[in-house]
This record gives sequence, C-alpha cells and structure tokens, in this order.
Amino acid sequence: MLRVAPPARARKLAKVPFVELADGRLQGVVSSGSDVERVYVSSVTAGSHAVNCSTNNNRPCGGLRGSLLCKHLHALADEAVLQYGVEQVARYLRIDAGDGVDSGADLLARTDARHEPGPAAVVFSRFLRHLAYLEVPPSAAPVPELHWFPATAAVR
Repeated sequence: MLRVAPPARARKLAKVPFVELADGRLQGVVSSGSDVERVYVSSVTAGSHAVNCSTNNNRPCGGLRGSLLCKHLHALADEAVLQYGVEQVARYLRIDAGDGVDSGADLLARTDARHEPGPAAVVFSRFLRHLAYLEVPPSAAPVPELHWFPATAAVR
C-alpha cells in the first residue's frame, strides 16, 4: 500500500486550481488574470522541456511568443514546487536544479524551452473530473473511481 504524501507547502487554489505531474509532463489549469470566465491549460514536457499554453478551447496564449515563457507557465511551475517540492519537480522534468533553485521560475530558467502543441483537452477533462468529486455527497461507502487511494486507517 502506498502512502499519500501531503503537499510540500500549503497552496492557494484560486490562481492554479489544478497541477499534476502526469503523462510525462508538468501540467495543469491556470486561471486567467484578466477574465474570470477563462482558464489556460499549461504544460512542460519532461526531458525535452517543450511547453504549451492555451485556453481550454485550444486558443493559443498570447504571452507564449519567441523564447519568453508566459505568466501561466511560471504560475504553474511555482505551484508545482509548492505542491511537490523543488527536488521532485526538477527530477520529474529532468532539470539539473543545482544550488540556489527554490521556485518554479528558477527551474524554468534552467530549461531551453520551445513551444510544442500539447493535449489541452485531455488535461482540462481531468481537471473537470476532479471538480466532479466536490459534488459527491459525503458517505462512508466506497467511491469506485477512488479505489486506488489508501484507506485513512491504513496511512500512518
């Protein structure tokens, strides 16, 4: 049985409500700074450090031009460091963190990022699925989709 690790540090969910290390990418959903109705799906691929940022309906992020990384990618990386810790994020993305790295922005600065379209719809769908669990009424009965989480009594 695996132990569920708590976040490295507490984080606020308003700006980056969903962040995960999955499918060979750091990926997640980042709220728009200018429109409360809009979110961006951002990702950094492990190893190649290819980046993508677009709205949930695949419109490209205007801040992702040239060699500059947009603010959504920086917010995603910073929240990933809060959630998982800088060492785990660096190891997952295959970045040589070295000394003096303590934020997601520091990690991104050590990459040679380039734009490559990514699976925004898949990531956004996973985010919506996680949101659906907030609407599940409290119950002692098992939820079939969550069978892989260890029981509370098993984690010590």
